[in-house]
Amino acid sequence: TIRVPYAQFSSCMTENTYLRLILMRHAKSSWDDPCMDDHDRPLNGRGRKSATAVGKWLRTHGYVPDQILSSTAQRTVETAHGLGLNDVPTHLIPALYMAGPDRILAQLHRAQGRCILMLGHNPGIGWLAEMLVRAPPLHGQFGDYPTGATLVLDLEAVEWATVSRGTGIVAAFITPRELTD
Repeated sequence: TIRVPYAQFSSCMTENTYLRLILMRHAKSSWDDPCMDDHDRPLNGRGRKSATAVGKWLRTHGYVPDQILSSTAQRTVETAHGLGLNDVPTHLIPALYMAGPDRILAQLHRAQGRCILMLGHNPGIGWLAEMLVRAPPLHGQFGDYPTGATLVLDLEAVEWATVSRGTGIVAAFITPRELTD
């Protein structure tokens, strides 16, 4: 886990002037049925365990979003449910299914609340993470953005519509294997 104490953020960022974005790739999915449509693939056992572990990690560290914006794919829906953030409204957005970074960012620009969790697919979610960070975390898995990878960014923006390239300061990055192995 890479975590940066709040005191290390830039001096212009206070609790009242930043937005927090959590970018998560869906947990590990099942390939048991090779004929199943990609959109309908569920999580496998490891994926369900990983989603639960990431949800616990988010709550333990105070990274509880105001809302979840998720792809409509079965594996992202199951990941959102597995996080156990039952009080957090979840919005299923068809445009996030296999979306590239520009489409994901366009959906983020419409978000409401101060902390948003976006749940999607690679390569788009990983590319968006690379695009938004000012400096990437010193973590060997960041470039791969494996299943269940979760990045917490504090954004130097006061509204979602102004979030753009290089505005994110890494607060944390985690992969499920760090939590479950």
